[in-house]
Amino acid sequence: MSTNTKTAISTADAPAAIGPYSQAVRVGDMLFASGQIPIDPKTGNLVPGGIAEQTTQVMENIKAVLAKAGIDFVHVVKTTVFLKSMNDFAAMNAIYAKYLAPEGVVPPARSTVEVARLPKDALVEVEVVAVN
Repeated sequence: MSTNTKTAISTADAPAAIGPYSQAVRVGDMLFASGQIPIDPKTGNLVPGGIAEQTTQVMENIKAVLAKAGIDFVHVVKTTVFLKSMNDFAAMNAIYAKYLAPEGVVPPARSTVEVARLPKDALVEVEVVAVN
């Protein structure tokens, strides 16, 4: 198998792709995960609550996709965070740090941007790139 072969990664433990994209794609030792919004994969609905609850669900969705690929958060090298409001930055960051920057772990590179609107009017979306 060529190291440049694209392989789709898909799990029922994260929201299904609702369009012409994959939850994640592996190419060689790289994993490129699509942005996750705070959809509960069991119900298909946005989780209730504010930025803390939504960020937690996003991270759990990412965790499920990474697990399906046989890796975890320590393998994440780059993230992009999309926020509906930069006023939510501190609250999002507190949850984000628990998953991606626990004590002793090198945190990934990150970009954070405020956007006009996210799918399903979510407050946050996060995409990741990981290396196995």
